[in-house]
Amino acid sequence: MEGVQTRGWRTALAGSQMLFVAFGALVLMPLITGMNPSVALFTAGIGTLLFQFTTRRQIPIFLASSFAFIAPIMYSNQTWGLPATLGGLVVAGVMYILLSLIIRWRGPGFIQRLLPPVVVGPVIMVIGLGLASTAVNMAMGKSGDGSQQLVDYNTAILIAAASLATTIVVAVYAKGLFRLVPILAGVLVGYVLSWLLGVVDFSHVAESPWLAVPAFVAPEFHMAAILFMIPVAIAPAIEHIGDVLAIGGVTGKNYLEKPGLQNTLLGDGIATSAAAFLGGPPNTTYSEVTGAVMLTRNFNPNVMIWAAVFAIGLAFVDKFGAVLLGMPVPVMGGILCLLFGSIAVVGLNTLVRNQVDLAQARNLCIVSVTLVFGIGGMVIGNDSFSLQGISLCGVVAIVLNLILPNGEDENALPHQ
Repeated sequence: MEGVQTRGWRTALAGSQMLFVAFGALVLMPLITGMNPSVALFTAGIGTLLFQFTTRRQIPIFLASSFAFIAPIMYSNQTWGLPATLGGLVVAGVMYILLSLIIRWRGPGFIQRLLPPVVVGPVIMVIGLGLASTAVNMAMGKSGDGSQQLVDYNTAILIAAASLATTIVVAVYAKGLFRLVPILAGVLVGYVLSWLLGVVDFSHVAESPWLAVPAFVAPEFHMAAILFMIPVAIAPAIEHIGDVLAIGGVTGKNYLEKPGLQNTLLGDGIATSAAAFLGGPPNTTYSEVTGAVMLTRNFNPNVMIWAAVFAIGLAFVDKFGAVLLGMPVPVMGGILCLLFGSIAVVGLNTLVRNQVDLAQARNLCIVSVTLVFGIGGMVIGNDSFSLQGISLCGVVAIVLNLILPNGEDENALPHQ
């Protein structure tokens, strides 16, 4: 009995460590998009539990805030408001569920034909590069759109540089578990420097109670917001496949067969829709946690259940949420200069590792048009309905891939 209790405590401790690894990215995404970080913690925990239930606790995966949705959420919030955005995210989760049902019916081959690397690569690149101006504006102390100067420029640049430098140094030079938390290290250094320079005001923290229910928000369903968000689900769906392949490579198991891609996508879709119903950001599988699993060699899925429980508990500590909400803009801006570039590199790596031949005219056309439309801000439509950004890029890349004559066979799942 004592041995069982000891193993239980070790598993719980390992779970807290996994949450520590995921924490920086988990809370940064809602802070960027104007969502509540306490709600994000809660929905990450609930989403992970739903995923583990759906996959019958077979995969050591933790689900939390997806960076692929940052740009669409920011645009949708400005255009239709947060409740309508959440309605679109609910439907994005339903798209995952529909994909899982089609895979269950037809097998994974149709995804390979619909979303080859030449489609996925440039769309992921647009997600990162399309946000470059937002990161730079925030690093200079401005609001994301550059319309307001929130922090003095000289002070902001100093804070952003310290945050960025810390993140880079930890990512490159740190050893062991510390190598997996560069974002968290950058946030801590930037926050402390902001406090020393008088940028941070902790009065709102003092006024907050210790315990409180997170500020949940109910979704509203508007057709324009829904149609805008549906194509956005393309890149995270591919990201999901890549992460499942990655964790399979770490544990030596083929999770695409058991529990099966249809079940992992189903779990991700249910988690994303459930998060949006509560006002949280969409969930995705976290590669940071996969790295921690590889380092610790702890393949027990129960570790992720403990991480989820800790996340849910932390969501009710209101003073902690107030500290997060008070994070200065330059801290996030400095880190995002690296993070958004990293997203673009993932897309580039998708093209390189899958040996997409850009000397072929069809491939060149798909990648070129997708990148220019996305980075240039192309809009197609009218006042009642329009496509732009990642949504437009996803549709354009898929359509061009389907209609342009195909030479060599590129219809393979992206390598990771």
